[in-house]
Amino acid sequence: MASAAPPLERDPRPAVPAPGDDVALLPVENNVLLTIGVMTASLLQILDTTIANVAIPHMQSALGATPEEISWVLTSYIIATAVAMPITGWLADRIGSRRLFILSTAGFVVASMLCGMAQDITQMVLFRALQGVSGAFIIPLSQAAMVDTNKPSVQPQMMALWGMGIMIGPILGPILGGWLTENWNWRAVFYVNLPLGALALFLLVTLLPSRRITRRRFDLAGFALLAIALTSIQLLLDRGNRIDWFASAEAWVYAGLAVSAGWMAAVHFFTAERPLFDRDLFADPNFIVAIAISLALGVVMLATMALLPPMLQHLFGYSVIDTGMVLMPRGVGTLISMQLSGMLVRRGVDARYIMALGFALTAYSLYDMAGWSLVADREAIVWASIVQGLGIGLVFIPMNSMAFATLAPALRTEGSSVLNLARSMGGSVGIAIVTSLLAVNIQVSHQDLGAHVTSSASGVIDVSTVDRFQAAGTAILALIDGEVNRQAAMIAYVNDFWLMMWLSLAAVPLILAMRKADLRLPPLKPEPQ
Repeated sequence: MASAAPPLERDPRPAVPAPGDDVALLPVENNVLLTIGVMTASLLQILDTTIANVAIPHMQSALGATPEEISWVLTSYIIATAVAMPITGWLADRIGSRRLFILSTAGFVVASMLCGMAQDITQMVLFRALQGVSGAFIIPLSQAAMVDTNKPSVQPQMMALWGMGIMIGPILGPILGGWLTENWNWRAVFYVNLPLGALALFLLVTLLPSRRITRRRFDLAGFALLAIALTSIQLLLDRGNRIDWFASAEAWVYAGLAVSAGWMAAVHFFTAERPLFDRDLFADPNFIVAIAISLALGVVMLATMALLPPMLQHLFGYSVIDTGMVLMPRGVGTLISMQLSGMLVRRGVDARYIMALGFALTAYSLYDMAGWSLVADREAIVWASIVQGLGIGLVFIPMNSMAFATLAPALRTEGSSVLNLARSMGGSVGIAIVTSLLAVNIQVSHQDLGAHVTSSASGVIDVSTVDRFQAAGTAILALIDGEVNRQAAMIAYVNDFWLMMWLSLAAVPLILAMRKADLRLPPLKPEPQ
């Protein structure tokens, strides 16, 4: 008697919509609640990149740490995030995107609680690294989830909503961190994640669907090489100013490791049978250009956000709260332009023109900022912030839409991790460049201005004989030197704004390398069987 045929095993993958169908890859029952959960989780992760900055002096005093030790509270988080983010795609395939998203959010909340409970600097650095590893997966998974659970016709709108959180988070971080530190204490900066994280977890567990689970081998060699390269780059960028850059042997060690490990990782990627990233990801020209634009956007966006708060607080005398309120219109401009760009993309306007306009507006805002002086009023600062927000929003949504429009659904999570890593690395590079140039230009400008501080120039007092006034003379010299420092610092900030303006304009030709894509209803490539 012939044996019965074994029952057919059901393919756990969701049905892939046919190209041109306006159907979500992973339909859900309640998109609104799921979007709230996804956005809450991603906003928490973005907030924690900046929310702890203003609490650093309070942490240093409470934990008894040296300035060198307390800097690792920020460095450990950045490095852990950069190292862990590239394996998002592999982990999502291995254990499922739903499970990884939920575990990442839970781990981030637990790590936040541990950071708030830390009793010494060692515990704080360890828990911040754990927080960085857990949070590294949240951003690419949230972006992929927003694309997968919505119809192609509304994906630009969802990307606008997601991008709003990504852009506004770093602005809200210092405001919220300053308010919590002033009204409670520095531990509240981490405890605030608990109730919001619990809400996000509940919604994700209840509503989040998952992709198919694919058992693919982990490329340990590729990951190790990439991790060494990224860690070396981040250490070089973070510690460069403290160790006087390449005047120190430590900087040469970091640079050597970054170059050698990066070269070996590139060779391994092109020769390995199954590399860490799917090679099909880099066969898409639009995606390659999107990576370059993400780098440029990270440089301009994050470097500007790193410069403005200290400038407003140290030179203009603004408080932390006032600084946040003045910069808040930047987020409003971003919100408006993201919604506008989403509508234009859906109506078939060429996304390349929208991005070019966005970089042009960003360059104009930096040109306006390069004209500031120490008597610039709030209206001028608010206007420049709004224009810059409008420009960044016009770049962000079309860039993401074009990057994902021609990618196979199976590559979206990996693609998201690569794009977010590029933006993060661009931000690290940009911040390192502008802060280093700021320090150098302050010294140069101080020497130039100091050479003109003479008795005839002052018109009030003979500077050469001021020492005869003893303590009063010392105070007068200190007052003069303080004013020279302020003027030199303002000149240095203006020079940084000029540099970023030219970088914004230089990014426009990158857009021309992109191929035009119809984003009104992006075609979806079927997943390989």
